[in-house]
This record gives sequence, C-alpha cells and structure tokens, in this order.
Amino acid sequence: MSELLAYILANEESFRRARLPSLYSDFSTQRHTNPDGYATNISAWQRALAHAAVAGVIHSPSPASRYHGVGKDGTEANSDLLVLRTGNTLMAELETKEWGRPVALQSVIDEAVRSNSMIPLETFQTSSTSPLKTSWIRLPSPPTLSQVVGWGMKQLRGFIYDIEGYSDGSGKLQAMNLVLVDNLKEVAKSVLAAASNLHNSNTDCIYSKELFMKRFANILGGKSVLSYLDLDVLLIFLSRDENAIVYDGETIKFKSAKSTVDTITHEDRTIASLKTIISDLTGQVESLESKIRELSLRAKNAVVTKNRVVALSALRSRKVAENSLKQRADTLLQLEEVYLKLEQAADQVDIVRIMQASTGALKSLHAQVGGVEKVEDVVEELREEMTKVDEVGNVIIEAGPAIDEGELDDELAAMEEQEQEARDVEGAEATRRKLAELEGFEKSEAEAEARRRAAKEASEAAVSVDYDSDLEDSIGKLSQMSIEENSKSHDAKAKETGRVTAE
Repeated sequence: MSELLAYILANEESFRRARLPSLYSDFSTQRHTNPDGYATNISAWQRALAHAAVAGVIHSPSPASRYHGVGKDGTEANSDLLVLRTGNTLMAELETKEWGRPVALQSVIDEAVRSNSMIPLETFQTSSTSPLKTSWIRLPSPPTLSQVVGWGMKQLRGFIYDIEGYSDGSGKLQAMNLVLVDNLKEVAKSVLAAASNLHNSNTDCIYSKELFMKRFANILGGKSVLSYLDLDVLLIFLSRDENAIVYDGETIKFKSAKSTVDTITHEDRTIASLKTIISDLTGQVESLESKIRELSLRAKNAVVTKNRVVALSALRSRKVAENSLKQRADTLLQLEEVYLKLEQAADQVDIVRIMQASTGALKSLHAQVGGVEKVEDVVEELREEMTKVDEVGNVIIEAGPAIDEGELDDELAAMEEQEQEARDVEGAEATRRKLAELEGFEKSEAEAEARRRAAKEASEAAVSVDYDSDLEDSIGKLSQMSIEENSKSHDAKAKETGRVTAE
C-alpha cells in the first residue's frame, strides 16, 4: 500500500471500508441517474486529494518541479503541495488489491476543473487576470482529450453519450498539472498572517526569492515543505489575485496600508540582495562555529587517546576555521551596519513624505481659512453682531411693563415667613416624635427590668425550696441513723448481760 493510499484511508472519513466499492466504481454514469451520490463521491475524492497534497504524501511531482525547496529546519520538499500531477503514476498510488484503481477519477478531475477548484497550471501562470474569478455568464467548458476519445469510441459502438463528465471506465487518467485552489488559499493566508507579525519596518517587507523561500517554505510545519513550483504559484497568486505583494520575478515586497508604491525600485532590489547575503553569512558563521566545536572535541579526544597526529590535524583545521570565522563575522558585522543605515534611511523617507503631506494639508486648510486678516475681520464682525443682539435685548426689556419693587419685597417677605412657619411646625413634629420614641424606650426598659427582677426572685425561691427539702432529708436520715445505732447498742448490752449470767 502506498503512502498516499494509507494516508487517505487513515484520515478521510468518507473513505470508510463500506464506501470504497462506490468510490472505486465507475460512478460517472450516475451523474443524471443519481446526482446526489455522484456529487458525494466527487466531493470525497477532491477533498482527499487536496488534503493528501498539502500533507506532502503525493510523491508524483510535476515535470515543471525538477527541484524542490528546503525549509528553515533543513526539511527537504519531496512533493508539490499546491500542484497536483495527474496520470498513471497517481492512479498506481491509489490502487488497492481488493478494488483496483479508481476508474472514475477522470470525472473527478473534470468536475474540479469545471468548478475552478483545480486550475490547469499553464492557464494559471499565463493568465493576465485572475482565473479564480468567473463571470456571471458561464460558457460551457471545452471537452478534455479523454472525453473526446471516449465520445469517439462510443460513436463507433453506436451509442450516444453525454460528452460532459463521461468516463469510459478504463482506469486511465489524463496527464495534467493542476493548481489546487483550496490549498493555495490556505498557504497564502498562513503566509500573510506570519508576515504581518514579522514586519516591523519598511525593509522587513522586502525579500529576495531565495530569502522568501527560506522564511516561508515550512509555513505549514511538519513534512509539508513548499517546492519551488509551489513558490512560483504562490507568488503569482499573492501578487495578481490577492494584490498583497509586488513581485517582479526576483524581488518580493509586501504591501502595507501606509505605502502606496506598486513597483519594485532599485533600492528595493539592493535591500533584498543585502538581506540575502546577511542570511547566507549568518548560516556560514553558525556552520563554522559548529565545526570549531567539533574540531575542539576531536582534538581533546585525540589527546586523551594520545594520538598526536590526529590532535595536531584537528587543531590545524580549527585554526583555519577560526580565521575563516573571523573574516566572515567581520564582514557580517559591516553588512549589518549597512543594513541598519538603510533601514533608518527608509524610515526617514517615510517620515519626510508624511511631513510633506502634512505641510500640504496645512496649506490647504490655511487657504480655506483665508489668513490671519480674514480671521480678524470675521471675529470683528462677530463681535459687532453680538453687540447688536445685546442692544436689541435691552430695548425689549425697556419696552416691557413697569414692575413695583416694593410689592415684590412684600411678597418675598410673606413667602419667607410661610417657609419659616413650615420649618417650625416640622421641627416641633420631629421633637414630638423623638420624645415619644424616648418614652417608649424607657417604658420597654422598665418592663424588661421588672421581668429580670421577677425571674431572679423566682430563681432564688426555687433554690430556697430545694435547700429546705435537702435539709429535711438530711435530718431524717440522721434521725434514722441515731435510732438504728441505739437499737444496736441495746442489743449488744443484752447479749453481754446474758453471757455474764450464764457464766
């Protein structure tokens, strides 16, 4: 069992054992007789192929992808994640011992191309506009080569079949390179999300193609590493369809909200080249440092085993590596200083551009205001109009009826007297309520004290009764004890007298 088939059977819910006979059968004939079953099988196969491709388990790279990329962790791509190569190799990887090959897979591919979930690679790369956006007027798609051959075969046999979606059940699959649109959108979304967190300055947004590959090849993690063909497809999609980057074939520049530049400048290419050299030198420095540590350990082990020749050779190699490391480290330091200056200059360009725009905006606003003299004239006119308003108000007040001030004083005094009487009544009522509350409190305290005194007297009486009862009991017990002792003494004397008499 191939790795591709094992992955699909283990991870795709639609590929349960009970569903395999239907999925591997020639279900293309059900397009009109059983459209729901047909659509279900088509969707299951399309989803399985897309998931398997992005997992990196379809080992049938297209001829256009003659070499593959390497991720940041050194993981090498051995398949395309965004491009599917169809043909006999793919059919062989999907073959099972029990059910053979999926004979209707060509119908799956045809439906995917028709619905734009898969796009021929050549069409995707050469189209000047986005092939993902379809017009509201949908023209019939041209038949594929396999459909034309199948239709001809049926004509020779005397049958008339619908050319659209036809499969002859032979298990053959037309060789094509197809862009997997869902995978492409997923990777593009991940790249844009990662880039938004990485870019803190204008120069951070600029990459060479090589540096972009190092940074984003392993964006999905695990075994999923973008190939160079995937990279080409992704860059075309980000620049043409998403309008998220500017790309000239070698240099990539992410767009930002504050930047309106839509071209790659000479400065951008210089920055991209400088960043690439710095990245390469950083890798070389790390490699030399690792080599020096390894040679030092080898020399120590040789000294322990008293192998003088190996020890000297390791020390000599370490010395060469240290000299090389110093040269590269110095060069790297100089290039990093140059990069920092370029970054500072790029930021200053933005600052100056913003200042220029701000100056133009201020000039425009000042022009709309009309200058200081116009503002002074406006303010003076405003003051005059306000003075006129005050004068009109005074005239209106003077034209009103005359008011007797003495009458107003008498009315105000009467109102104050009424208010004072109301406050006095309210104060007297409040005093009465407080006295009533105080009397009630004293009465309740007296009643409580009487209850406590009665309870105390009752308790003392009960104690006295108990004491008298105990005393009477004690006296009775003492009297009884005295009578018993006298009786015992009398009996003893009688016995003694009888004994003496008897003697």
